[in-house]
Amino acid sequence: MYEILRQKEAEVFGQEMNWRIETAYSDRDPQEIPSEEIVSQRLTEEKIELDVGDALALAIRNSREFQSRREILFAAALEFSRQRHLFRPRFFGTAEISAERTADGERFGRVTGQTGVNQLLQTGGEIGIAISSDIVRFLTRDPRRTPATLMSIDLVQPLLRGAGRDIVAENLTQAEREVIYEIRSFSQFQQSFAVRIVSSYLRLIQQQDAVRNEFNTYENLVRGRERAEALARDRLSELQTDQARQDELRARSRYIFAVEAYLNSLDAFKIDLGIPTGYEVVLDDQPLRDLESVGLVPVPFTEGEALAIALGARLDVLNEIDRFEDAKRKIVVAANQLKPGLNLFSRISLQSDPDDYTRFDLNNYRADVGLALDLPLDRRIQRNAYRLSIISFERQLRILGLTIDQTRGNLREGLRGLSQAEQNYAIQRRAVELADRRLDAAETLWQAGRAEVRDILEAESAQLQARNALTRALIDYHIGRYAFLRDLGILETDEEGLWIREDLARVPNDDLDRPRPIPMDTPVITPDELFGQS
Repeated sequence: MYEILRQKEAEVFGQEMNWRIETAYSDRDPQEIPSEEIVSQRLTEEKIELDVGDALALAIRNSREFQSRREILFAAALEFSRQRHLFRPRFFGTAEISAERTADGERFGRVTGQTGVNQLLQTGGEIGIAISSDIVRFLTRDPRRTPATLMSIDLVQPLLRGAGRDIVAENLTQAEREVIYEIRSFSQFQQSFAVRIVSSYLRLIQQQDAVRNEFNTYENLVRGRERAEALARDRLSELQTDQARQDELRARSRYIFAVEAYLNSLDAFKIDLGIPTGYEVVLDDQPLRDLESVGLVPVPFTEGEALAIALGARLDVLNEIDRFEDAKRKIVVAANQLKPGLNLFSRISLQSDPDDYTRFDLNNYRADVGLALDLPLDRRIQRNAYRLSIISFERQLRILGLTIDQTRGNLREGLRGLSQAEQNYAIQRRAVELADRRLDAAETLWQAGRAEVRDILEAESAQLQARNALTRALIDYHIGRYAFLRDLGILETDEEGLWIREDLARVPNDDLDRPRPIPMDTPVITPDELFGQS
């Protein structure tokens, strides 16, 4: 099976596969794998440290979903192997021993056996070569033995219905194409799976940042409450002190909920990775620092350019185009079944000498040849199948059109999403700058006795929200960028990470990896402009 997959992957992608479906249990007897072993493994507790690459490699190794997709691809290769085997010599051998009694009381024993080989020809014919032996030993009256051996060659060749390589090998052709479809689907699944794992990782470090921000805000409010209580005797009213206490309690509650949300997300991530949820996972948050220093990396495609790339690179689109061609071919196969059946048959046999079943007279052979006609008097089932093949073709035609429309819709949505995320990032970055200045000003006014506790509390809250929103906007953009490149079909993946296929992108790689200035004053579209009513 692996040879089939290696060969087909080389045809599709120019490189051979390097994976296997075997797991740690594949070489063990299923009867010797106790359920207690599985339970104990899932209860294992361990501490592991992961960066993005480690997480992706671990998921590819352990993910249940990933393994299931490997097995689906392997099953397609098994079916192709089965169909291909039908066109190869298939050897057989049978034997039977019996004892019999006739109505007149005669008893005898019989030993029969047959061995030979059959092969289906790509012309639609079938040839068989067999050697049969029948040895009978009478046990009553006149004890004797009557051995006989028969050698024969049989050939049946359809001339109308069922004749021709394209008709006969249709199942083989379809099975081979299904392997290619599954290879493409598996590759596209790999891309989506990798984007999902990386996106989940980035969301987790975004949550880590939010937890830190919540904790820092909580600590600041604790200090603010302590200052308010210290000044309550002569400068502050009890109302302002209570405000400080309430905000501290709210901050503590937000922090507790942020921690709980992070831990729940981390447990879900462990399940995606295929590791026990009891593991303590420590994530490297360096990617967030890297993204903050890089900023936004552009996607330099117009809608038309993106669609042209996707139609030549997206594997699901290529599959639907090929299935469209399959549907055409099925019509021809179904039409063939409406023809009369006309088969050429021939047989040559040679029987052994009656006195010695091991001796043959080559001149004493029997041969026959002829034609068998099956008139198409009742073809309702075949006509229904033919009509169904036409309906299936038209359905596949619609599916192909829908796939192209959905692809274009995905790309348009992705481009709009990236534009929105880009503008939102610019807005949130400015909001953080304003929130920092506002808090500094509130602190200064507080020290001068010209501000109330409420001003500082509101500034702290605004700063927290702005920082969390900025991190979220940054992560949103990069996750959207990965998803867009995946939808283009130019994102490649392996255990080491994600990269862009430059041969399909048709743009310099530098343009895809170079940050660009963020537009800070992008004009806002009016509703009339949006709805085409301006």
